[in-house]
Amino acid sequence: MFKKEKFLREQRILHLATIDARGRPHLVPVWYNYVGKKFYVGTNTKTVKAKNLQKNSDVCFCVDAGVRSPIHGVMATGRARLILEKSQVKKIACRILLRYFTSLDEKWAKQLLDDTDCIIEITPKKITSWHY
Repeated sequence: MFKKEKFLREQRILHLATIDARGRPHLVPVWYNYVGKKFYVGTNTKTVKAKNLQKNSDVCFCVDAGVRSPIHGVMATGRARLILEKSQVKKIACRILLRYFTSLDEKWAKQLLDDTDCIIEITPKKITSWHY
């Protein structure tokens, strides 16, 4: 049986789509953390995705795995908001980065942490999952 919650906690890449000022999608792969039915993505306010979210909070995303059986995934539409409070951003960013690095002392972890000035918090509204 497919366990959606476990799958989302184990996977590493979320494909996030935001909507630009012309109504066109902007799709990017991002690192994330899944906690309490919400998704958290570290970024910088200068990125296209963050700028898009300042104007339109609608998002969709997909997390999937497999090219041969088993193939499973989760896709959803929802709303996102930017978290900008510095101490909260750093705390959440550290949790995200520790999913991908063994230590925050690693060179790239430090650089990513320094570059992160906001967190995207995604609240899914409609979720679809599959398992073959």
